[in-house]
Amino acid sequence: MSPHPLLTPAQSHVLTRRVTSLSVATAVVLVAAKTAAWLASGSVALLASLADSGLDLLASLVTLYAVRYASVPPDAEHRFGHGKAEAFASLMQGGLVFGSAALVGREAVVGLLDPKPLAAGGWAIAVMLLSTVLTVMLISVQSWVLRRTRSVAVSGDRAHYAADLGSNLAALAGITAASLLGLHWLDAGAGLLVALWLVWGAVGVFSEAGNQLMDHELPDEDRARILDLMTQDRRITNVHQLRTRASGPYIHIQMHADLDPDSTLAEAHSAVVAAEKRVLAAFPSADIIIHPDPRGRAEPHGGAFGEAELESR
Repeated sequence: MSPHPLLTPAQSHVLTRRVTSLSVATAVVLVAAKTAAWLASGSVALLASLADSGLDLLASLVTLYAVRYASVPPDAEHRFGHGKAEAFASLMQGGLVFGSAALVGREAVVGLLDPKPLAAGGWAIAVMLLSTVLTVMLISVQSWVLRRTRSVAVSGDRAHYAADLGSNLAALAGITAASLLGLHWLDAGAGLLVALWLVWGAVGVFSEAGNQLMDHELPDEDRARILDLMTQDRRITNVHQLRTRASGPYIHIQMHADLDPDSTLAEAHSAVVAAEKRVLAAFPSADIIIHPDPRGRAEPHGGAFGEAELESR
């Protein structure tokens, strides 16, 4: 469980909107600075980093829209909300990263086969230092937001900028070596390293977005926390059929709870509502469904994912 308490949906929306706006602003500054430096220097490594930042800008704009759409309340056509828009945005981000890797890799191979000396190497180095500092600051803010919101779109955007940070460092090393030591092939070599780093980052983005789109269960520690909160009331002796999934900024939880079979409907309702409030205190963005079962007297539930169906497999 995160050491930081999760926020309510409204608080989460405010933070994600602010951090995605900051991401777009950072990308605009980096693209402008790297474009000017690349035109002056002709560095392959800088071109690689520029391509990465350009696609980061496009991805950040997609994320900016996605987190706003994901925060739209449920409607008649989307009873579970619009949270998965964030996962779709992450898939697009992963595709953009792969495209960036292909472009960077091609330019790097050309540069390795025919290395050329750099011009205005000092400007290129200065721009890469600026880019590194701004990227570190943005990733720090994104990490802070993620500890409180679990936004998969922001997570994908952070993966972009983490890859961008790696590309900045590789490009900086290559440009410095080419400018100060005359090892011109290292500029292209750094570009190739950036391409491989981008592919690795894209795989991680695809994996996280795929987990959410495929309704992957929440982490084991979160499920254990839910079970612990449910059974803190002695009226609930067991919990089964616990199912969880994430949908953008929201969490969906459903389960069956065993109660005293001699309880009145009002007593069972009271126990279930109290349990729901305990879970909501720890997971304020959750949508919770609790089905009460009379302990020892409940028939196995049917349906495509019911207990009877699971037992027959």
